[in-house]
Amino acid sequence: MKILEEIRQKARLLKKRVVLPESNDERVLKAAQLAADEEIASVTLIGNRQMIEQNAHALNINLNNVNCVDPMHDPRREEYTESLYELRRSKGLTKDEAAKILQTNAMYYACMMLYHGEVDGVVGGAVYTTPDVIRPALQIIKTAPGMKLASSCFLMVFPQCPYGENGTFLYADCGLNPNPNADELAHIALTTAKTWKLLVGGEPRVAMLSFSTKGSAKHELVDKVVEATEMVRSLDPQLLVDGELQADAALVAEVAKKKAPQSLVAGRANILIFPDLNAGNICYKLTERLGKGTAIGPILQGLRKPVNDLSRGCKVEDIRDQIAITVLQTQF
Repeated sequence: MKILEEIRQKARLLKKRVVLPESNDERVLKAAQLAADEEIASVTLIGNRQMIEQNAHALNINLNNVNCVDPMHDPRREEYTESLYELRRSKGLTKDEAAKILQTNAMYYACMMLYHGEVDGVVGGAVYTTPDVIRPALQIIKTAPGMKLASSCFLMVFPQCPYGENGTFLYADCGLNPNPNADELAHIALTTAKTWKLLVGGEPRVAMLSFSTKGSAKHELVDKVVEATEMVRSLDPQLLVDGELQADAALVAEVAKKKAPQSLVAGRANILIFPDLNAGNICYKLTERLGKGTAIGPILQGLRKPVNDLSRGCKVEDIRDQIAITVLQTQF
């Protein structure tokens, strides 16, 4: 797990602020303490301060180094309400509705704190579903200038694994876009390559996955991957990318020699781009469990400021590491 410790160490140097909206979850409280004590970030919890402290005391969690913001008593709430109203009034949101959202939905409140620069990143999803995390992120933070779409990836780390980058991979998109077209798939690949450089460093080697390798099967689903691969090459000629590749051809050198002998990526891929959300989500969960790996994510990509999601099955350490990744994303 060397890569995760390296990410945590990089985060410590940046001295950033991350807010966690799910203070009613035991794992989040423990992760807040862990991240604060390890100085990965200055951590803020959203919720009733008295209830947070009572729950922490019952769980023997020391939150002395953790900040708390109670939306019901926060003097910035009126300002946030006005901002949310202005952002969403064209969509029919009234000021009263904006006020109610910020009183009842901590994820929206966290995103408003980020929007106003009170924090540098948001991590939610231990309790909230992915749509409940993504919705306020897209409505308030929005995509970065020039970014065609938001997407997600998972940092996957497998112990004693000979594939990828010493067992380290990025999988995309496993959490957000159900059925990307060729253009969207290309941009997911390009954005994930940038995330690799930020989090892991070194050269990204991108495999565009399919059930076919180099024409071994003919189907419109294969055509989409082939088209996306060509788009990536035209948009970034320096990036090592190849497709369409089956998973074994992407990962295993011996298989790659037979199926794609001319490829500079086959047998060496460290980024796996899945053709749709079905494939990506199923694969990350299967390989995490069967391969006894660590899956950190969904790491959201393409936003103006970092907002990140969690699997609702996440562990305390996963939340801590997602906080560290969120800190590093402030450098985009």
